[in-house]
Amino acid sequence: MAQKPSIPKGTRDFNPQEVAKRNYIFNTIRSQFETFGFQPIETPSFENSDTLMGKYGEEGDRLIFKILNSGDFLNKVSDDLYAAKDATKITPRISEKALRYDLTVPFARYVVQHQNEIDFPFKRYQIQPVWRADRPQKGRFREFYQCDADVVGSNSLWQEVEFVQLYDAVFSALKLEGVTIKINNRKILSGIAEVIGAQDKLIDFTVALDKLDKIGEEKVKDEMRSKGISEEGITKLQPLFTLKGDFGNQIEELKTILNTSEEGKKGIEELEFINKGIATLGLKTATLQLDVTLARGLNYYTGAIFEVAAPEGVKMGSIGGGGRYDDLTGIFGLKDMSGVGISFGLDRIALVLEDLGLFPETITNTVKVLFINFGADEAMASMKAIKALREQGVSAELFPDNKKTIKQFNYANKRQIPYVVLLGATEMANHTFTLKNMQSGDQHELSLDDLIVKLT
Repeated sequence: MAQKPSIPKGTRDFNPQEVAKRNYIFNTIRSQFETFGFQPIETPSFENSDTLMGKYGEEGDRLIFKILNSGDFLNKVSDDLYAAKDATKITPRISEKALRYDLTVPFARYVVQHQNEIDFPFKRYQIQPVWRADRPQKGRFREFYQCDADVVGSNSLWQEVEFVQLYDAVFSALKLEGVTIKINNRKILSGIAEVIGAQDKLIDFTVALDKLDKIGEEKVKDEMRSKGISEEGITKLQPLFTLKGDFGNQIEELKTILNTSEEGKKGIEELEFINKGIATLGLKTATLQLDVTLARGLNYYTGAIFEVAAPEGVKMGSIGGGGRYDDLTGIFGLKDMSGVGISFGLDRIALVLEDLGLFPETITNTVKVLFINFGADEAMASMKAIKALREQGVSAELFPDNKKTIKQFNYANKRQIPYVVLLGATEMANHTFTLKNMQSGDQHELSLDDLIVKLT
């Protein structure tokens, strides 16, 4: 007996209804991207390994899917190297490509490679899948879509203000209220590391701090100790764990904590600019909140850092994030090219909308009217009417087989098709069509012109 087929953990099949819901989110996000002036690009699903490796920190590198070289991929591995079983040394010999981990680093590569064709500042959006060798769990998948928008070639903080507005515009369009846009600044984190004497351990410090919501204060402190951060430094961090109040109050507290750090002070100035812009322009449904423990654990952020939390009461990780990366393109040879961008987590957003019942009922109705099949002559007459309806933009189809009428009606119900048309011998003789509303049960005999008017 053949073994039942399966798919890898952390991946999913999507049925037509699920695809319709996902397309609803894609189209909403895409519409807002274009309203804000972003242009679409696409990049390959896999990149050269050296494009990706070393750009996401130690933890990120570990989660990159490597692709084995084609052919006899072991022929470049010596017997001694193979016997040592050192994966870090063997991998570069047998794998030269990797699936993309996110869309930002490939975008940076794209900018450098196509810099002579681009008009700066360049505003791009990208909606494509990414892959991470993570442990699958609710809201965390190994294959998932990201919806990114970035601006490269501008240092202006008005870009950050616009991205906060863009988040708000998308979630408002999705009718998702109560979203919190958390913001921090990498310069503030650098300033804190300076104050506690851990400048040389900035990455270790931020990776640990970024886990505060997941593992709690004590385990964060334990991880910092394991990375060599002194007990005195951890004690100086204590005000961060208890920092409360609105944006302004937290900023004032930070000014006290960072009064000896020029880098930290610059971060505070940038946050104040963004907050003032948003306070003046206003948001529709989202809330902007300062979170000084927000680090996101990625090496390339240098300024503002964003993370979006689902409405309170919804058990879900972040549904969006991003930040400014002043030196990202520099690693590919293009210096002094500042960028800032955000990402929407399509899969998590879909789960949130499903949990809250926010998907419109009509988005899964892919066909508006089904013609019942009564035989060859009736089917041909139906196809002529279907062609006329489709030319007017009405989604219509003919049930392909001449089966019992009840089975055809059941098919329409299962697919949630709102109307059926009966074109039998009587209707053909009268040059009419009987249109039935599948929800109310009402039916009317109409001419083709009236049928078209009714369904458009």
